[in-house]
Amino acid sequence: MELTDPVAVELAGEQDRVLRSLEERLGLSLDLRGNRLTLSGGEREVASAAAVIEELAGLVTAGRELGPAAVEAVASAVEGDRPVRGILDDVIWRNRQAVVTPRTVGQKTYCDAIRRHTITFGIGPAGTGKTYLAVALATSALMSRQVGRIILTRPAVEAGERLGFLPGDLQAKVDPYLRPLFDALYDMLEAERVEALFARGQIEVAPLAFMRGRTLNDSFIILDEAQNTTIEQMKMFLTRLGFGSRMVVTGDITQIDLPRDRRSGLVAVTDVLAGVEDIAFVPLDRRDVVRHKLVQRIVDAYGVAEEAPTGS
Repeated sequence: MELTDPVAVELAGEQDRVLRSLEERLGLSLDLRGNRLTLSGGEREVASAAAVIEELAGLVTAGRELGPAAVEAVASAVEGDRPVRGILDDVIWRNRQAVVTPRTVGQKTYCDAIRRHTITFGIGPAGTGKTYLAVALATSALMSRQVGRIILTRPAVEAGERLGFLPGDLQAKVDPYLRPLFDALYDMLEAERVEALFARGQIEVAPLAFMRGRTLNDSFIILDEAQNTTIEQMKMFLTRLGFGSRMVVTGDITQIDLPRDRRSGLVAVTDVLAGVEDIAFVPLDRRDVVRHKLVQRIVDAYGVAEEAPTGS
């Protein structure tokens, strides 16, 4: 393929990082010499790669800088036969330290569902952005005054909900279980601003057990790791919904830590609430994994192992 000068420069990037991302994502070899790009691989892989590179070239012509995130978004859009711009132009949250956009077709579908529905379930493996994107949308809603507060919660299953046995005060006891939610928040906002919002009660992070008996109005509520809720806990959580609020429930049904005799509330709810108006279920899969590529391979390997018949 013959490329223009600007496209060749952007594809090479710093130390060929964009080219290496393309090779890893598309599963073929790329050799860029001057303005000539050679694609080496199977016929189908080469055709798919050519389509991705043409889309990337169009982004460069439109003035965009390329990087691994753009490569992932474009490749996902081409595979899903979806418009590339629809993904990359959807800026969920932007500040001095973060620009958050969907990076796959599945992630774009998930974000659109959250905007359009009062309750959204995002179900998929690790690394698909379920929690991170939900926190970004919650931050955007709070900062634009669509809601008055953000409430983040998780079941503390690993401690068997017996938090009293752990050392320290309540915050010290629950921090290990809520840390991923804190991490996402601090990615969205400066530390001082997060602390101020906590102090004013506009951000609340608490174990699921603390939701009982409450009605949550004017809130963006996220339940993370919902595969570790019981059926009773899931019902309790969903019925906390108040006026002017939105809920996002995330989880991975392949990583259930409940005792074997307890059915996951996330598994059960897909049957109970299927077809109910204003509730969306969005499945995410390996194609939506945006962590290190090894995570995608780990997800695949475990999927194969779980489907294989057990030996005698």
